[in-house]
Amino acid sequence: MKKSIDGNGGCLPNSAIAELLAVAAETAKMPLQKALRRASRKAFLWTEEAAALLQEERPLTELPAVGPHLSRLIGGWIENPPDALEPPAIRQGFLTLTEARATLAKKSFSWGAPKGDLQMHTRWSDGSGSIEEMARAAADRGYEFIAITDHSKGLKIAGGIDEEQLARQADEIATVNATLKGEGLSVMVLKSIELNLDTGGKGDMDFASLQSLDLVLGCFHSALRKKEDQTQRYLAALQNPYVQILGHPRGRIYNYRLGLSADWERVFDLAAKMDKAVEIDGYPDRQDLNMDLVKLAKKSGCRISLGTDAHDPLQLRFMDYSLASALLAGVKRDRILNFMSADELRDWSAAVRQG
Repeated sequence: MKKSIDGNGGCLPNSAIAELLAVAAETAKMPLQKALRRASRKAFLWTEEAAALLQEERPLTELPAVGPHLSRLIGGWIENPPDALEPPAIRQGFLTLTEARATLAKKSFSWGAPKGDLQMHTRWSDGSGSIEEMARAAADRGYEFIAITDHSKGLKIAGGIDEEQLARQADEIATVNATLKGEGLSVMVLKSIELNLDTGGKGDMDFASLQSLDLVLGCFHSALRKKEDQTQRYLAALQNPYVQILGHPRGRIYNYRLGLSADWERVFDLAAKMDKAVEIDGYPDRQDLNMDLVKLAKKSGCRISLGTDAHDPLQLRFMDYSLASALLAGVKRDRILNFMSADELRDWSAAVRQG
């Protein structure tokens, strides 16, 4: 196969392959259905275009989640592309890794690299890496800071931590920071938490424990399939005095959950008025806020926070999705928290807390 795979070459991009796999899964029987759905999700993480592999006469089985049967299926689609499919809302607006990296290659030179990552998890809740492992991975990326945002106690399914554990985690963060500084590494671990919010915008941790943190990321984890307008819960969350960042706002997950709806202009306008931030969660299955909402947030002028939602050190690479989304939406560099210094970030957080 020697077809062109440039942007206008007519070949099937990974995003289209992901949709074809998802559609095929809708009528397949188990275990093929599971394999198709898994490959559909993994297509957003493929580091190369599938069409490029065929052009180079390499097997498609090099791609994660692609075995011999799916290789033949995908190869047939690439050789004879079917009519374009419009993804349903539950699968719309997700960047593939190749799209994100192409965007960064074209547009990020004027910004430089972000200075940190503002959402990640460790073994203290549902992550698989330690605080030190996450910090060292961040140092390898040239970061100046990271925020450890393990889940709070109300989210038992994700190993949420209570006030006493949060205090012990702070001691470990201090030890890790001292160790890294002693080695001449410049990365600093910030004390933070992913605060579980109820539908009234109230958190599940004692206020005194939150006051000692550098940042609080507030997130909804319940009643995420409501179809009626949820504007009031977002306004309430932003009015929570201990929350500085509204994390993965819609609560969407690729091909699993559409997420919530709201009068987003009102939400973002209030965030801008209160100088609070809304997050672009870079986890590939989330990418939340999605592109259209990032553009609306930019229009309102509110601050943007970029977080990978990483659960192990390797997932820090998910920053590519968050950063590409911000670039494509035209967000200004000076509105993104991740381009502040650690001191500027903590000063901003303290000012927001004081109202």
